[in-house]
Amino acid sequence: MEIIRSNFKSNLHKVYQAIEEADFFAIDGEFSGISDGPSVTALTSGFDTPEERYQKLKKHSMDFLLFQFGLCAFKYDHTDSKYITKSFNFYVFPKPFSRSSPDVKFVCQSSSIDFLASQGFDFNKVFCSGIPYLNQEEERHLREQFDEKRSQANGAGALAKCPVTIPEDQRKFIDQVIEKIENFLQNKEKKSLDLEPCTGFQRKLIYQTLSWKFPKGIHVETLETEKKERHIVISKVDEEERKRREQEKYAKEQEELNDAVGFSRVIHAIANSRKLVVGHNMLLDVMHTIHQFYCPLPADLNEFKEMTICVFPRLLDTKLMASTQPFKDIINNTSLAELEKRLKETPFDPPKVESAEGFPSYDTASEQLHEAGYDAYITGLCFISMANYLGSLLGPPKVCVSARSKLIEPFFNKLFLMRVMDIPYLNLEGPDLQPKRDHVLHVTFPKEWKTSDLYQLFSAFGNIQISWIDDTSAFVSLSQPEQVQIAVNTSKYAESYRIQTYAEYVGKKQEDNKQVKRKWTEDSWKEVDRKQPKVSSPCSHTNSFTATGMTGKRNLSPDPEEAGSEDKELEEISDSELEQIDSCADPFPEGRRKVKKLKRMKKELSLAGTVADSPAMLFEVPDTW
Repeated sequence: MEIIRSNFKSNLHKVYQAIEEADFFAIDGEFSGISDGPSVTALTSGFDTPEERYQKLKKHSMDFLLFQFGLCAFKYDHTDSKYITKSFNFYVFPKPFSRSSPDVKFVCQSSSIDFLASQGFDFNKVFCSGIPYLNQEEERHLREQFDEKRSQANGAGALAKCPVTIPEDQRKFIDQVIEKIENFLQNKEKKSLDLEPCTGFQRKLIYQTLSWKFPKGIHVETLETEKKERHIVISKVDEEERKRREQEKYAKEQEELNDAVGFSRVIHAIANSRKLVVGHNMLLDVMHTIHQFYCPLPADLNEFKEMTICVFPRLLDTKLMASTQPFKDIINNTSLAELEKRLKETPFDPPKVESAEGFPSYDTASEQLHEAGYDAYITGLCFISMANYLGSLLGPPKVCVSARSKLIEPFFNKLFLMRVMDIPYLNLEGPDLQPKRDHVLHVTFPKEWKTSDLYQLFSAFGNIQISWIDDTSAFVSLSQPEQVQIAVNTSKYAESYRIQTYAEYVGKKQEDNKQVKRKWTEDSWKEVDRKQPKVSSPCSHTNSFTATGMTGKRNLSPDPEEAGSEDKELEEISDSELEQIDSCADPFPEGRRKVKKLKRMKKELSLAGTVADSPAMLFEVPDTW
């Protein structure tokens, strides 16, 4: 179902109903771009740490716009052993609600726009008919403005007995307004009076003057002309009619504000449901969704993890699932389109699916890729096929694996990290994997060097893997860790290049960060001492930052290979305890408090030694690849 601004309100109840009834959701987003600086391959270096990848995406991807959001709700019909789907394709655009609304700036990437255009994407629907939205901080700010405006109006009525002090340069203007209103009140036939458009300050003076001079018998309202000019309309009313109009005005303002919140209400409903949300290679989808509809992303990766779990307590990435045993050996290509085709073949059994009444059905044979609603739909199909395959391995086999089954728990809250050789996923519920990387070298060289130069430099060391960082540096992975020191020794007397171990590179980078942080803190205190007056204060606060991220160039690395697995028990909070945590679809400060509550609960569980028993599984997501 296509949802744009004109039919959003009329169909919102259908969206809410689909969310309430669903067993799980699949989502997908289309963006105005991916990277505002380095190329996409450079943005995803093969030896990024999860922190570095997060910082790169946060820095280079969040200024783009998520302008199409696909949501597909799946509900299992036990009677007919089939899934009933309700698909929605939302066009989203941050249209300003009023003059005080945020005027969002975003960037476009020509290659992304060209690609979407080639797929038949309708940009007119985005810019002309996109559903507006506000994040929680913007919503809170607008509601405060409404409350302040209303309190000022009530205050003006309370001060009706007090004459208003009018500036000398505005006295003639106000006198003319009063004269017009007095003439209007004497005219028994005329029911309303339109004043000329004027400034906001003049309108405020008019309101204050009229509440003092004409406390009863009139209703004052500000309206907009077709040319967006604001003017005041005076109407003759009795006291009962005046109160009724004020109530209508307040209800209308609240409705308009809810309209401004717009599409964010859908995301809040998904978050409130606390149900499983499935995506394919979904890290960017999750980051953009939180960034646009909740709040700007935090600087710290751990805080992002806590925030994400608070908003979406159960996430599952089908690309990670397809890249892991027992699927890894039988699925060669994990791109969404190819994965959907493969899961129709033996040994998989495609699910029986039917669209709900009133919802258009998708035909996978015709492929509508890169329409967010369709991509969400086939992402859900892929999840069902893979989950049911796991059920077929049980004894006795299980025909349908639910979205809450322990069989799929190993995949919960692990988001696929694209093109990272030895860290397959970002772990939202615990520490990320930390591979040794004792076979990896960091190489710096002249800007003119190409990949062939690096292969020639390391030709004596057999097979190597190269992952570019920027124009003058790259990571080189050797096949044998014992070769590392030999390679380092060969560069001691080299003039054009330098080789160091990965551990040396990380150590130097951490030291540089500490020095930058220390220098910034010292300089900032000097600046504070120079600029601020000497005032004694019971407490002081300093701000600091950590320099992060690397720019990239190219990634020529092959697909990662599995190097084994190691059992790990991660601290978990049970479903019942998670259900006790309030909804995160409140203003953001409340969301912050819930993050703190989540951390406190985890800490208490840890101190008490109450760790949930690991369920018996056929497999585990590997710790190293």
